[in-house]
Amino acid sequence: GDGTGVSLAFTRIPIFFTDLLSFYSEDYGKSFHDVSHTINNTFIKKDFGISAGPGNPQQVILTANLPFTESPGGVIFTSMDAGVTFRSVQLPFHPAQAIQFHYQDPKYLVVISIDDGLWLSEDFGNSWSEVHEGVHTFTWGSGITLFFSSSPKGTARRGELILRRTQDVGKNFTTIAKNIFSFGYIGGFLFTSVMEKLGSPRIIYVSSDQGDHFRKAQLPSATTEQFYSVLDGDEDMIFMHVDNPGDTYFGTIYTSDDRGILYSKSLERHLFGGEGKSDFTNVTSLRGVYLTNILEEDGRIRSVITFDRGGRWRFLKKPENVNYKHQIFIFGRTIPLTFKLVKILNVTAGSVGDSISAARPDVYVSGDGGYTWWGTLRGPHHYSILDSGGLIVAVEAHRDRQISSIKFSTDEGQCWKVFNFTDHPIFLAGLASEPGTKTMNISIFGYRPDDDDQPMWVAVTIDFEHLLTRECGEEDYVQWLAHSDYDSDPETDGCLLGYKETFRRLKKLSACRNGRGYVVSRQQRPCPCTREDYIEYGFYRHENTSECLLQPDFLNQTQDICLNGELEDLQNTGYRKIPGDKCEEGVRPPRREDVFKKLCGNDISPTSANSHTKRSVIDYIFIFAFACLLFLLLRISLNEQHLNTGNYSGFKDKCELFQMNLITQAL
Repeated sequence: GDGTGVSLAFTRIPIFFTDLLSFYSEDYGKSFHDVSHTINNTFIKKDFGISAGPGNPQQVILTANLPFTESPGGVIFTSMDAGVTFRSVQLPFHPAQAIQFHYQDPKYLVVISIDDGLWLSEDFGNSWSEVHEGVHTFTWGSGITLFFSSSPKGTARRGELILRRTQDVGKNFTTIAKNIFSFGYIGGFLFTSVMEKLGSPRIIYVSSDQGDHFRKAQLPSATTEQFYSVLDGDEDMIFMHVDNPGDTYFGTIYTSDDRGILYSKSLERHLFGGEGKSDFTNVTSLRGVYLTNILEEDGRIRSVITFDRGGRWRFLKKPENVNYKHQIFIFGRTIPLTFKLVKILNVTAGSVGDSISAARPDVYVSGDGGYTWWGTLRGPHHYSILDSGGLIVAVEAHRDRQISSIKFSTDEGQCWKVFNFTDHPIFLAGLASEPGTKTMNISIFGYRPDDDDQPMWVAVTIDFEHLLTRECGEEDYVQWLAHSDYDSDPETDGCLLGYKETFRRLKKLSACRNGRGYVVSRQQRPCPCTREDYIEYGFYRHENTSECLLQPDFLNQTQDICLNGELEDLQNTGYRKIPGDKCEEGVRPPRREDVFKKLCGNDISPTSANSHTKRSVIDYIFIFAFACLLFLLLRISLNEQHLNTGNYSGFKDKCELFQMNLITQAL
């Protein structure tokens, strides 16, 4: 990946259920040669046999598949040159999982052994030392800080685990929390799910200083049958899913403040499937956009989208070229294809109707980050984005039919051309390209029956540089304002979280290639502050009205908000700027002077959670009703829309035509 052109291919040995590194390619899979001898013809593990460095694809680790009873430890093969050469390393343990790279410095490696030991390497796997015994899970924190949970009694019973921290790669340890059920680290926040008493409901504690101090998150507690899930987050805000009681398969999404402590409802009845997976997707092609599915009370699954980081959710709009008056629905197992390097463009599979149906999904494209959609291909397809969004490729997905052609589009899916890549059709297994979207190469994997009825696997690589020969020039690009509705005040049009972004994007009719050196160009400008840039936690605003209402269950929550030894009455802190909002000047909402605070006990730290601390009782809390007129909804309301019905008649046959010289020789 990353421009190296290197591909590693594995052959499957069905008898042993393992993989064997068999072939190596330096030209994006156009040709391969056998390199099994570089790892002594060793079988590697099927589930976690290969790992690559997060920031350097030249660094590769293979984990050998060795019987536990026949060797004292496992074997790994490390490469610093993308698999050209490998070095064999005998391990003093057997890995129980894939070896984890440090996210910034890949010379640091961590893994848990089959006997629950935590092992660490500081030299890219050449030597290893056991950091701790009885480890359940681990994660990297900031710098070389390492967090891990372990059991003091030698068992891994969740709810009795302790959370420890080392900031010097295992030389010293600090116990930072007890009675841990689970923990996680994202966006600079350390989360712990704590059982204050064994068998009691779990609560969330949050630390923003690597575990030195914890504060209780203002979230509902969870029983042993429920769960928490951090869906996404950064240094400004966290999306947290809290499971509903019972076997419901749905819960509520909450969004946090910039401290990770105060939470507001963002979306109710959020679908979280029985397999423990959510369809929640960060549409990285456009700031602030997220997609997911909800479960209606009548059992229907419907797709929703937010353009302001969970402040308001709405149903997806009906595709412009589909004769059906309902919205589009995203299929859970076909998460929208979108990349940070491909601004604005999204490709997804779904259906159009009252709800997600069992019908075969079609393919839809959005060229503006999800505001509008275009029905582009009928039936299920495998698809991929290439050339930084300038090229989309798709192959029909059939279980019982062979294919021999690939479709491609240079105008965001409005027009498609077909290229026959073989005279001998194959059963498709999938598409593969290097990570990211800069490449112009796509590999098609599949098989065809041989003379003895055994499958013969085939890999075909297509290089679209031979098809799109012209490099894009300045005349092929246009400036585009994100989040623009074209009807609002020019000063605030496109403003989101306090600033607007203008992108330099490829024109739809430009049949050219961006090239590997293409970098997404964008300009940011701050926006003047408006009332929409502020919100107080615990309030929401009714749709189409300026009236603010106190969240019904928030009164009880305020009694538990104890920060720095004082009870903070959130209703009296005035407007609070939205986490991550960068607006300047403009509206400055008035701040109330009558601040109500009352001394209270310190937050219960999960470090001392094994001793139950009684909270002081709050005798009186005064709530000023007229305060709600000052506060605006941005975080909490779910958009309720009533959509008309109609009959589906397929995509309209509409295509923007353009002239393009095709080179039809075999690629």
